[in-house]
Amino acid sequence: MEKVINLGIVAHVDAGKTTLTEQLLYTCGSIRAPGRIEDGNTQTDWLAVERERGISVRASSAELAYGGKRINLIDTPGHTDFASEVERAVSVLDAAVLVVSAADGIQGQTRMLWRALDTLQIPVLFFINKADQPGSDTDTVLGELKREFGASLVQMNELEGERDKSCKSIIRVLTDERIVLTAAENDDVLAEKYLSGEEVTREEVLVALTAQVLQRTLFPVVLGAAARGTGVSCLLDTLTDILPGAALAEAGEPSGMIYRLEHDRTMGKVSHVRLFDGVLRNRDTVILHHGTEEAEQKVTQIKKFQGRRGTDTGELRGGDIAALYGLSNARAGDWIGIPPPGRREISLGTPLFSVQVIPQEEGDLPTLVQAVEELADEDPAMDCLWVREERELQIKIMGSIQLEILSGLLGERYGLAPVFSRPSVIYKETVSGPGIGYERYTMPKPCWAVVELAMAPLPKGSGVVYRSMIKDNIILRRYQNHIETSVKESLCQGLYGWEVTDIQVELTGGEYHHVHTHPLDFFVATPVAVMRGLEACGETLLEPLYRVRLEADEDCLGRVISDMVAMRGEFDTPLIQKGRFRLEACVPVATAMEYPIAFAALTGGRGLYSSEFYEYRPCPLELGATAKRRGIDPRDRSKWILHARSAL
Repeated sequence: MEKVINLGIVAHVDAGKTTLTEQLLYTCGSIRAPGRIEDGNTQTDWLAVERERGISVRASSAELAYGGKRINLIDTPGHTDFASEVERAVSVLDAAVLVVSAADGIQGQTRMLWRALDTLQIPVLFFINKADQPGSDTDTVLGELKREFGASLVQMNELEGERDKSCKSIIRVLTDERIVLTAAENDDVLAEKYLSGEEVTREEVLVALTAQVLQRTLFPVVLGAAARGTGVSCLLDTLTDILPGAALAEAGEPSGMIYRLEHDRTMGKVSHVRLFDGVLRNRDTVILHHGTEEAEQKVTQIKKFQGRRGTDTGELRGGDIAALYGLSNARAGDWIGIPPPGRREISLGTPLFSVQVIPQEEGDLPTLVQAVEELADEDPAMDCLWVREERELQIKIMGSIQLEILSGLLGERYGLAPVFSRPSVIYKETVSGPGIGYERYTMPKPCWAVVELAMAPLPKGSGVVYRSMIKDNIILRRYQNHIETSVKESLCQGLYGWEVTDIQVELTGGEYHHVHTHPLDFFVATPVAVMRGLEACGETLLEPLYRVRLEADEDCLGRVISDMVAMRGEFDTPLIQKGRFRLEACVPVATAMEYPIAFAALTGGRGLYSSEFYEYRPCPLELGATAKRRGIDPRDRSKWILHARSAL
């Protein structure tokens, strides 16, 4: 029976994962020659903007066969600006190869990927790349992996000629004493046999390694130089020997995740799906789930993709990956059917900036709105907002690279060349203490809606928690549902204009009238009650922070520390070794936006700078910013009521 492994190649930017993907495909005979990023002919980076910039923007799949198993290979973006794309791709994997540069070591993106893989309990193999480059140090990187991740490592090969163009990989056989000893550390039966002097077979070592890798108590490491093909065969042998793979499902209700979405000019939306269970065939009807929303859709075509090239298959079985056509309502991250029980969720990317998208010509605005909404279907984290009353189009982004790519996609796909405003930092708000929000909306008749809300702060990361504390005879259930919807919508703009988070809202009282109450009445009253509650609680502004790591020559340290203090950063004592320093700090995003450029100039391009989103923290209002309110402010009660009743 055919065994399939859904394998992700993940890494920090410039670690060489796309190069590794090409070498894996070439070694397995899937392509005639490995492509080069510089030549723009790689299998998985086929978008014009990807080839122009030399970076991966979208997750892309390819297929290979090796060691009697079929591998669905997913090459993911490495830049932090495309973390949401990685988030969805990682969620459909059976295992992952985490690529780390032997020259750069562990970066911020490496740590973020490790945490995600750990949360999802996905088996990981490390590939330490670029061992042929001057300045590479595989021993140092191995030490970093053990120290930072607490990982128990088993090294599957060794190198001859590290930091040299002649770099070669020497594979360790599974019965190598170093491998046996590592496997025996967590296997009592194997340890006893080894200590007694009995011969340990390859099969016994393999069973022990497989169990420990799947349990994430052991992580194989392969050293190599992907650009030269060094270590690639060892990686393939390790993958197919240790990972068992899974047989494709034959029965059960279809359950799958759309991990990637793209638009085809003739066929419409193309939904790339990992099916976990069941079978899908052409003309099957499926139920799409997007949050609480459901939509019935018909599959018109099923294709397997090798980079950009698709082949009709007509069928997709559980455990496999393919592209579905015909799902016109699909968005990236949607589920087909019901998610598997006990499934964990992760979040890798938090958009930290807001940008206004401005058409070059006023007449281009409708086309621009449609184009941006389509791209938001492909990347929901971009969160497109069209303010119709002000004819203003806004998007949320991770960073400047994402904005450059978005501009390229709008030009390549839609022939548009909009102007983007300068990115502004996205702040948040939370309540400082408990309070009550109350509104009695009984005039002008006919209307009747009374709402009482109790609000209180929650621990960091709680989001918005809403619950009703009253019975249906006090306010009918359908009206309570309207209140809940209106509360969550109202909290999108707090007293300072930002999203309110880490707050508990309880419906503690209210009234309706069996004659005078109209459903609209609670949509009128609730926002007023919410704003009064926020005023009673008092609010705290929250600003986003980066966690940054800086490495450079020691003579730059004084200036870097001065910069950190000026940016309101918090940092530990720097680590100084061999004339270089390493400094880790937490810095407000607002002050650190442009610092990578300044740091590169300060260090003459010899410094290393990596960053990742850390958290939101309280910020004095004078050091932060307020946001322009969209629409009518419910605090202006009279104007709000007239607006809600379409009387303005």
